Amino acid sequence: MKGLMEKLPADWIEEVVNLAAECMVVVDHEGTVLYLNSAYCEFLNVNAEESIGKPVQDVIENTRMQIVAKTGQAEVASIHPIKGSEMIANRYPLYVKGELVGAVGTVMFRNAQEWIDYSKKIQPIMEELNYYKKKFEKELFSKYHFGDLVGSSPKFTEAKRLAERVSDSQSAVLLLGASGTGKELFAHAIHQTSGRKFAPFMRVNCASIPEHLFESEIFGYEEGSFTGAKRGGKKGKFELAHGGTIFLDEIGDLPLQMQSKLLRVLQEKEIERIGGRGPVQIDVRVIAATHRNLEKMVLDGEFREDLYYRLNVIKIEIPSLADRKEDIVPISRILLKKLETKFHRYGLDLSEEAMHDLERHTWPGNIRELENVLERAVNVLDGQIIYPEHLPLYLQKEEQSQSMPYTAGPPLQPVNRNTFEGPVKPLKSIVAEAEKRAILHALSEAKGNKLEAAKLLGIGKTSFYEKCREYEIR
Repeated sequence: MKGLMEKLPADWIEEVVNLAAECMVVVDHEGTVLYLNSAYCEFLNVNAEESIGKPVQDVIENTRMQIVAKTGQAEVASIHPIKGSEMIANRYPLYVKGELVGAVGTVMFRNAQEWIDYSKKIQPIMEELNYYKKKFEKELFSKYHFGDLVGSSPKFTEAKRLAERVSDSQSAVLLLGASGTGKELFAHAIHQTSGRKFAPFMRVNCASIPEHLFESEIFGYEEGSFTGAKRGGKKGKFELAHGGTIFLDEIGDLPLQMQSKLLRVLQEKEIERIGGRGPVQIDVRVIAATHRNLEKMVLDGEFREDLYYRLNVIKIEIPSLADRKEDIVPISRILLKKLETKFHRYGLDLSEEAMHDLERHTWPGNIRELENVLERAVNVLDGQIIYPEHLPLYLQKEEQSQSMPYTAGPPLQPVNRNTFEGPVKPLKSIVAEAEKRAILHALSEAKGNKLEAAKLLGIGKTSFYEKCREYEIR
């Protein structure tokens, strides 16, 4: 380094120092000024030749340079009162061949206004950085734990207990269950309870990534590896999940070509970027999930058998909502709490009749469908209690089909082969005629009072009014 500096003329070095540090002072071990650049002289309104050789405290008011030169303790971004204002200064001990010989001081900001101007420039950058930091944390870390998995049915409790037991294992987990049963929540909870919880949790929906982009998204690429590649390249999902967990959702929709590449990653524990020069070692735990029957897909040649067995180390089957009827109301109340925050409406609850309707439904869409039904009910709700009339019409029709059409009138007679005369009509027409007769009979008994007629029929007023409009009953 000394040889390189010798090649620079002295006036060059002087100019470099002035450019590198706007204001600079150098003192020896006793605190005597050895050097004061022109910018600092101009700021202090002093002469360089007169200042050299003087104690630094006689040249710079309130200075601590002599203290740093003695103690060897740096003072970075220190507030320094001077000339009726406050500047921000750095003071560094100067060591030569391991010996403390003095100190170097620089000025970051000569007054508060310079700091304010600098802050205005840096503030938008900091806000943008914080935005992406929060987005990164939200996307890469798990949000749920086992306490968020609500249910007491035997099948669900068994699945939850098994997931908790294996959460700290390094083995692959395969989550099976119908759409909307909460497979992703289970994956979150497993990661959150594992020793990897402080590392990334990366989610990949295998069904949503186009096949021609899958390899670059999962394994990443190097700069210039193909047209449109970003400068500097891009890390893939597996690299981003290093040290943590990767959740491969809808694994049954993964194309066969990609299945073979995924198998190699799981076997070798390494990935290779597109255009990469060599493999990259990774440490990632895999949790896969699907609603499809992988065993049948293996028999049909749609899913690789070796990949299936690699993923199916720990299989957890999550029951559908139809198999855990006793959990519907507790889950509904949890979802209503979530909707209270979303809609800023508090104290929401279910009536007894609405509870019965929810428990009666088969829920092909599972918890996702239940949440949509409750959100729809909150949107049309005037008060705080959800009644059957606030539920979607298809749930109300289920109620009607499973209850007596009306309570008044003569008892129903057994049906025999001679009960119906004439040609056979479509069942839909027969039901419509029966409903219309039942409504007219109820209105007659209630002397035209629609609310009373609806009560006699055991249906909500909204449903009753819709039926009257449908059958043109006035």
